[in-house]
Amino acid sequence: MRGYLASSITVACAAALVLPLSLTSGALAAPPGDVPDVLGGMRGDVPDVLGGMRSDVPDVPGSTRSMPLRPLGTATADRTLQAPVQGLPRQDVESFSLVGIVWDDASVPLDGTVEIRTRGIGSRTWSAWQEVETHNEDHAADPGTAESESGRVRGTTAPLWVGASDGVEVRVQAHRRAGRPLPEGMRLELVDPGDDPADSGTITPGPGTEGSEGRAPAGGLEIPALNQLDTEAEAAAAGDLVFDAVTAKPYIGPRPRIVTRRGWGADESLREEGFVYTNSVKAAFVHHSDTGNNYTCQEAPSVLRSIYRYHVESSGWRDIGYNFAVDKCGNIYEGRAGGVAKPVQGAHTLGFNKNSTGIAVLGSYNSSNPPAAAVTAVARLTAWKLGLYGVNPRGKVTLTSGGSGKYAEGTEVTLNAIAGHRDGFDTDCPGGRLYGKLGITRTASASYQGR
Repeated sequence: MRGYLASSITVACAAALVLPLSLTSGALAAPPGDVPDVLGGMRGDVPDVLGGMRSDVPDVPGSTRSMPLRPLGTATADRTLQAPVQGLPRQDVESFSLVGIVWDDASVPLDGTVEIRTRGIGSRTWSAWQEVETHNEDHAADPGTAESESGRVRGTTAPLWVGASDGVEVRVQAHRRAGRPLPEGMRLELVDPGDDPADSGTITPGPGTEGSEGRAPAGGLEIPALNQLDTEAEAAAAGDLVFDAVTAKPYIGPRPRIVTRRGWGADESLREEGFVYTNSVKAAFVHHSDTGNNYTCQEAPSVLRSIYRYHVESSGWRDIGYNFAVDKCGNIYEGRAGGVAKPVQGAHTLGFNKNSTGIAVLGSYNSSNPPAAAVTAVARLTAWKLGLYGVNPRGKVTLTSGGSGKYAEGTEVTLNAIAGHRDGFDTDCPGGRLYGKLGITRTASASYQGR
């Protein structure tokens, strides 16, 4: 979070997964002094992964730098077969805090293992190898939409938050038994979130991100919480209040406090102009960002700015994919621009972005338990957001698949109103530990609505 958030909770980084590699040629690691810095001090000449050349803009905090991977030889894969390895030997780089791998064709999967290790600024110690989730195609715009057909979309791994670092080493090993080579054009993305521009005053809010669209005062850093009566009154005044057909009363949870895009420092010049809306919000899909748990709540805005840059500059999306984010301390953040009360179409659940909202809990929750504060925040957020559209959080809804891989295009699918990402796509997201909390989340959310 920003400095005004009090908690300083720190959670240990997710355990690194290390796969032993037996190289027959080349080396996966080299002493720092043996490898020149591929950036060569020419930051303005680093190719833009979306085409053309990218130059740093001094008055815009943050940056994204691309480093092409290169062959490192072959390694023993699946115990018996030899597989090619690409990557980067250990080397010094300019400051970054989030990393990921991208490649040219988003339709080509990366069937392999991606491992990265880094060195924190001011430290001589390198981290253990950390495995990066390779199957990120399920977080994307629906097929056939302008966003997915823009020609800018790239294949990507999930991003990994590593904190302020100035050294990196990468290895990517193909799964030979998958029968596919590694994708073409793989490169490492190094994202520096920069200092919070809301503090420095270097970025002004973009049109439509605040005021009546966002329900925040002009220039506001947050949308304040409201009690239930005031929430109902505000929704009624906006024409958003929905009454239950049986009881003739509204079921809407109190609006929670929401940190605005300006509050977490979104640079509105990065995203596409304008907004894309759907007809309604029938369901909420819960995700984990899978960026690791090694962040403090004061750092959460930096994590968000990094994910935002990765989604726009590296992945080629029109904006950050999620509609909302929640950190480990239970703080809620506005995600994709267009208004927190509006049915903004995101790029979070491939095939089911229409008439839904996507909520990402920052962290990785396959083997770590989600903090109670985060689970409670998801319940409060869904009680309000689904309540605006008359949806019972404990109910079932029907969505039409836009083509997700798990469900063919046009398939009518019945889902829980609060669903996990895995319910719409074959994925581990939102992690087994967080997915296991969705039952109590539905109950708590309905309770906040007064059901």
